[in-house]
Amino acid sequence: MTELELCQQNVKACEEEIGKGIIGQKEIIRQVMLALLAGGNVLLEGMPGLGKTMLVRTISEVFQLSFKRIQFTPDLMPSDVTGTNIMVRDEKGSSFRFEKGPLFANLVLADEINRATPKTQSALLEAMQEHTVTVGNDSHKLEEPFLVLATQNPIENEGTYPLPEAQLDRFLFKVMVEFPTREELRGIVNLTENTEKPQIEKVMDATGLQQARAFVAQIPIADAVMDYILDLVMATHEESAYIKEGASPRAAQALIRSARARAFMEGRFNVSFEDVKSVAYPVLRHRILLSFDAIAEGVSADTVIAQIIEAKEKSLYV
Repeated sequence: MTELELCQQNVKACEEEIGKGIIGQKEIIRQVMLALLAGGNVLLEGMPGLGKTMLVRTISEVFQLSFKRIQFTPDLMPSDVTGTNIMVRDEKGSSFRFEKGPLFANLVLADEINRATPKTQSALLEAMQEHTVTVGNDSHKLEEPFLVLATQNPIENEGTYPLPEAQLDRFLFKVMVEFPTREELRGIVNLTENTEKPQIEKVMDATGLQQARAFVAQIPIADAVMDYILDLVMATHEESAYIKEGASPRAAQALIRSARARAFMEGRFNVSFEDVKSVAYPVLRHRILLSFDAIAEGVSADTVIAQIIEAKEKSLYV
């Protein structure tokens, strides 16, 4: 078995191990795993109580990554997230020392991110993009691997601050966490009421994850697949009754990175059209600004993406 095959096998084992602690939500687990491999941040949108926090905590255990949870509230200050300089007195006199905030971890769960003020939300922007935190005149590198997983409630808008498009664009994926089926709900109840919790095994560590990311970055993309990715992004800028603003160039980069990650998890070393179509929805749904007509007619971003994919598929076979 080659080093690549062993790494792919370990990543699959991680996915299965995470599934032990999370009932259902297999597609959610897969998408968060893809984001881990692609090195991108994830926005999880769903009702409270669907296991979003448990998912992130379980991932940190399986990969042996440090984990911090930040509860975003209207009174949360940027320094509560990034850290701050504090004055320290010793025998040599007084000096300032940087006290790290909860942002200094491998996995950071920003719970109900849209409850914090825009000023506090913006404290995440540098960390999400550059993996650094600047306080005063000093910049501090964050631990690698670093990933922000943010949650927001789709229906409770009172007392919230909608995320601006520039910040949404920093998320590789927007993942919709759906309500479980009846059987999944039964399994969740049985699991939470059972005093004996499933034992979560440690499968990989930060070094192993970094190695997997290196393999993912080397996966080649054929010219035809690259053209398909570019066509999807450009299609969001074509005249449409349902699109007000199309996706940014980051969308193309996100499609490339996440399609490579999916190919890796599928045990291949080449990117297929199916890989691109699979990741198109979580990559594009938060990067397309819907028009008034779309909102009035109840047309979702996923519906628009499906129409774009369908149109491009027809052109492939013409």
